[in-house]
Amino acid sequence: MKILHTEASCGWGGQEIRILEESKGLIARGHEVAVACPAHARMTTEAARFGVPVVALPLEFKTVAGFRALRSYLASRQPDVVNTHSSADSWLTGLACATLRNPPAIVRTRHISATVSTNPFNRWLYRRASAVVTTGESLRRHLLKALDLEPARVTSVPTGIDTVRFSPVKRAADRAAAKLALGLDPAQRHLGIVATLRSWKGHLFLLDAFAQLERPGLHLLIVGEGPMRGPIAEKIAALGIGERVTLAGQRGDPEHWLQAMDVFCLPSYANEGVPQAILQAMLCGLPIVSTPVGAILEAVSDSETALVVPPKDAAALAAAIARLLDDDALAARLGDAARRVASADFSRDAMLDRMEAIFKQAAQP
Repeated sequence: MKILHTEASCGWGGQEIRILEESKGLIARGHEVAVACPAHARMTTEAARFGVPVVALPLEFKTVAGFRALRSYLASRQPDVVNTHSSADSWLTGLACATLRNPPAIVRTRHISATVSTNPFNRWLYRRASAVVTTGESLRRHLLKALDLEPARVTSVPTGIDTVRFSPVKRAADRAAAKLALGLDPAQRHLGIVATLRSWKGHLFLLDAFAQLERPGLHLLIVGEGPMRGPIAEKIAALGIGERVTLAGQRGDPEHWLQAMDVFCLPSYANEGVPQAILQAMLCGLPIVSTPVGAILEAVSDSETALVVPPKDAAALAAAIARLLDDDALAARLGDAARRVASADFSRDAMLDRMEAIFKQAAQP
């Protein structure tokens, strides 16, 4: 098949990484896949690292120029399927396809759990799609209820993770070696988060919780980059914990940072599907503390594969982290169970199988 992904976002996070990972996987299966995004988008430069062709089109906003550029591209290249991912590119694709004699099939992927608009125009847009994909079952149920879509046309396909790349360390010595390789003190214990620095990921609440723990031998690793870096750095300074926190920035090797952690935390309070970072931490066999937000509970279960606390509750967060640090048997049991669940339900191959089937079905005349 000829598949085109469109993405209006110029940011960089789980959504953009999923698009490129999925494209890379389907290219390996023999499909012709490209990604269309704004010239200045982070994806434009990152695509080469994934081996994915990229097309620079003005899709960031709903403009006449964007409509014309996308319509011209679709008319000349004639893909079998266009998979849209954000609002502006979905509207431009829907309108462009409505004006073409032989338009490609549209698949709309909804990545986040934010409330969807129920106005007639949005209903028209979603109903133009041959298929709608969500990254979690709770997101699927929301779309079905809000937009009155046919259940058979809406499918949940959580992001799949490479089970070989993200794997647990087997011995304490291996974790110590992982810490040394990153310049960390192997004698310390490390609490960590891997996430784009956005407000709803809950970094500020994690910092409050970390400050409450008051454990000299505990260090916090914050891996990721984003618009909240400034407020996070200010919060670290205000709490006086700068020597106990590492702002690692955006990393191309998150698996190495996860393998150096003793406890993983993702205290999100909004907008989550099934977060890639939580799946990566599960595959690395880490004990996890998270929240019941979006579709997170489709990946983890409280007291079975993670400890789940209320969002925006730093005291509960601190208590759960302390519980895992103080109970090695509990931490090991949760980490082992998380690895088994993620390996069975959230592999990269399973995601590619399901998306390939959706594209094939959509592309049928």
